[in-house]
Amino acid sequence: MAVNLATIESVTKVYGTRALLDGVSLGVSEGDRIGVVGRNGDGKTTLIRMLAKLEEPDGGRITWSGGLQMAVLTQHDSLDPTATIRHEVIADRADHEWLGDARIRDIIEGLFGGLDLPGFPDGLDTVIGPLSGGERRRIALAKLLLGSPDLIVLDEPTNHLDVEGIAWLARHLQSRRSALVCVTHDRWFLDQVCTRMWDVQHGSVHEYEGGYSDYVFARAERSRIEAVEEQKRQNLARKELAWLRRGAPARTSKPRYRIEAANALIADVPEPRDKSELMKFANARLGRTVFDLEGVTVKAGPKLLLENLTWQLGPGDRIGLLGVNGAGKTSLLRAMRDAYASEGDVQPASGVIKVGKTVRLAYLSQEVAELDPATRVLQAVEQVRSRVDLGKGREMSAGQLCEQFGFGKDKQWTPVGDLSGGERRRLQLLRLLMDEPNVLFLDEPTNDLDIETLNQLEDLLDGWPGTMVVISHDRFFIERTTDITYALLGDRRLRMLPNGVDEYLERRTAMAAAAAAAASAAAAVSGASAPAAGAEAGAPALSGGDLRAAKKEMQKLERQIAKLDEKESKLHAQLAEHAADFSKVAELDAQLRAVREEKEELEMSWLELAEQV
Repeated sequence: MAVNLATIESVTKVYGTRALLDGVSLGVSEGDRIGVVGRNGDGKTTLIRMLAKLEEPDGGRITWSGGLQMAVLTQHDSLDPTATIRHEVIADRADHEWLGDARIRDIIEGLFGGLDLPGFPDGLDTVIGPLSGGERRRIALAKLLLGSPDLIVLDEPTNHLDVEGIAWLARHLQSRRSALVCVTHDRWFLDQVCTRMWDVQHGSVHEYEGGYSDYVFARAERSRIEAVEEQKRQNLARKELAWLRRGAPARTSKPRYRIEAANALIADVPEPRDKSELMKFANARLGRTVFDLEGVTVKAGPKLLLENLTWQLGPGDRIGLLGVNGAGKTSLLRAMRDAYASEGDVQPASGVIKVGKTVRLAYLSQEVAELDPATRVLQAVEQVRSRVDLGKGREMSAGQLCEQFGFGKDKQWTPVGDLSGGERRRLQLLRLLMDEPNVLFLDEPTNDLDIETLNQLEDLLDGWPGTMVVISHDRFFIERTTDITYALLGDRRLRMLPNGVDEYLERRTAMAAAAAAAASAAAAVSGASAPAAGAEAGAPALSGGDLRAAKKEMQKLERQIAKLDEKESKLHAQLAEHAADFSKVAELDAQLRAVREEKEELEMSWLELAEQV
């Protein structure tokens, strides 16, 4: 029998005149993996803060089992800004100590993309103070996961992680023995990790078995039962009158509510989008040309992100854009936005971006635009437009669209300054849609949105007739709202992925494996035999002198990679030999990082040539 770890008994929490939680009783046992969902402001974070005893209830009590070890990731970290990452995460242990621990290596690689912490100026020795909120959050999560708590409590752990990082975190939490309580809007993550759900609604918490998909299914069945009960109540007077007229009631049998009844709810539900109908509307609104990119090169300062890109974004296209952080996703959208805003006058470093004459672009950036804090929600929306045409004959007033986005009649008169971060994000989306765009660029639109609002946004976009590009680490949202997936894999190219997010993760894994195989092959195969092997490999993409030059360059790269491979092996041997000498280990580790960086660059160059040959 599972041991109970923490108990919430008849807990009440009141803010102002509103009961956020009203007489809630719950329990967490060994092995539980609980996902917490609900609308922004309904009390999810308050519930887990009280569970962690970071906040006191107004009534009821929270009890822990004796000796319970709990680790909590809140939305605001308590990291020392003057400390280094090394100090906070691995407690200043020497490199030879933590490098020998497979669990520590896995966590650091999973959350930071490599043992040398690419993206941090001084690796583990980077001072925390100047770092961004997202970087600090990854540090706090790494510090938490390196412990061995009985119960882990996480508030939005997937924020600031990319698709690969989220996939790694899901696998890591699946493999741990710790119990888990997690607040997140990432529905794919909930499905992968959680076996129970807490749905926080109107002061109560409803419990469901299974992950997010099971929760949606069970909630549909529950709604069906409630609808039947409501219908029964509405028909009560009529039934009583019939009984009085007919005498004794006829014999009845109690209805059996089964899962099949929930299936009946969706039996006649059509596909989310009528693609052919939407395409007709999109062509009518946009014409043939939306964005045409010819030989485009995109840079961020001196860094080359995309090179010689030729791509056409057409009417009605619904594109999901994936890629590692820093690969150039946002920079690509900004380059197209700048060309649109300047009517073609502002162009990228090289190449041309052509913009259709009928394009009306709306760009949702990751930054929430600031509004006058005294402005009311409805006023902020009506400043853009009082009514909006959403396509396919759907017209809404500003107030109606506010309600669809979770701003009820009372909330519509709330000052913008009193809104939460998630509510401001909703308002930002609302104002964009009110301007009746026919092209949408959405850069991380799911940030700070609760699941119910995400469902409403997805439903709204289902009938939206236009061209759309979505950047998101929320794979559920990407798969739900887009039809085609493209990826930036860090090699300065844009690739279409027919199999979506799964193919993206497979390609990233394959790239790492190919780089390792290339290094091994270079060490095993002599330089003289390399061209012959390449000549037998099939039909080349290059010909004549270009092909010979490419093969010659590959041969040169293989020799360089082989030398770096030998150097890396020697450094590993020296690390083991001088394990007790901290200063020597630090020196060797710095050399090892430099060798790995150089080898990675050479391997990427080899892969690019291999694709042409």
